[in-house]
Formats: sequence, C-alpha cells, structure tokens
Amino acid sequence: MDSIYGDVAMNKVKFDTRQEYEYVGNFKVLQNTFDKHKIDKIIPVDRLMKCKFQDNLEFMQWVKRFWDQNFPGGVYNPLARRKGGSGGGGASGATKSAVGRGTAASRTTSGSRTAASAGARSGSRAAAGGGASGRTSAGVDNQSATQIMNLNKQINELKMTVDGLEKERDFYFGKLRDIEILVQDQVEAAEVQADDHEIAALKEIQTILYSTEDGFEVPPETELEEQEVYDEDETF
Repeated sequence: MDSIYGDVAMNKVKFDTRQEYEYVGNFKVLQNTFDKHKIDKIIPVDRLMKCKFQDNLEFMQWVKRFWDQNFPGGVYNPLARRKGGSGGGGASGATKSAVGRGTAASRTTSGSRTAASAGARSGSRAAAGGGASGRTSAGVDNQSATQIMNLNKQINELKMTVDGLEKERDFYFGKLRDIEILVQDQVEAAEVQADDHEIAALKEIQTILYSTEDGFEVPPETELEEQEVYDEDETF
C-alpha cells in the first residue's frame, strides 16, 4: 500500500513483532490506510492471526490484485521508507566533508602552490568517490526491491495455482462422495428385494469408487466441511 500511496504511517509499523497486540497494531495501521483512501475492504484480523493457510492466501490474493490495478509505476525504495524516509543525507555529508578538507588544506599550505593543488585534487576525488558510492548503493537497493517484487509475484502465482487445484480436487471428491452414498443406499434396497443382478452391478460401481493408486490421499471429511463453511462465509 505504501508503494501505491506513499503515505502509510511507517513510523507506527512494528517490523519485529512478537506479541499479539503488536500484530493488531500493524493491521490497524493498514486498515487506517484503507479508510483514508476509501478502500471498501475490512481486514479479517482474527482469521489472519490464526495463521490458517486459506485465510491468509485469500487476503494476499486480494492485496496482489489491488496492487496490480493501482500501482502507479516508478521506483519505490522500501528500505528508505522503513527507516522513516531518513535517506539521501550521505551525499550532502560527503560534500561538506570534502569542502572542509579542501579549506583546511588551502590554509595549511598557503606557502606552497604545489601542495595546495594536490590537496584540491585529493578533495575532488574524495567528493566524486562519495557521490559514486551513493549512486551504487541506490542502484543496489532498487535492484533488490525489483527482485523481491518478482519473487513475491512468483510466490503468489504458485499459491493461486495450488489453491485452484485444491478446490478442483475437493469439488470432484465431493461429487464422488455423493455417488458413493447413493450407490450404498441402492445396494441396501436391492439386498432387501434380493435383486442379485442389480446388486452385482452396484458392487462393480463400488469397486471402481474405492480403487486407489499409489500416493493417493483421501481428503479428511473435516477439511471438506471447513471448506464448505468457509465458502459460505466468504466475502471477497
């Protein structure tokens, strides 16, 4: 959000959180940013703090979509923002230091033009070196921020793929479960009527339903029930 609007209260964000109230405080800063920019989104703090994969994945997917739609582009320096914007002072300090050294050199070598010239060249090289160092540091920060952004994008894409596969798996497993219950009821009815032909056909269907392959794991029923309840309560 700060890379979009640039006005998140970073001085109120705790980056080394260990206590629950600190996490709540960080979410409050984010919610205040939403309210300030009239973003119609309520952060599900309680669910996110339980660290359930599905809840956190859904919220991060929403954040990713919002960022893709609203990021204005340009260079964003997260390290400087985390320090409260206290960056960019190094070059000015180097310049003042170089000027000071040049002034001192000119005073102490007033009797020798050669020494004064050498001191001036030394001060110039020092100032130039300080500026180059600042530009190199800024370039490294920008490159790191770009790499982090690309890695986060890849992680989000992989999470979305996994989420889609899990939903598809649960969808078809639910259908097979319904078929299993229906077949079981028909088997019991056929046994009462002593219909051997129908019983044999239903048994073959059950054999197909219960056949598995190596590495196959049946999702626990509790997981499916939680997924159904979550889908009903989903507000995204």
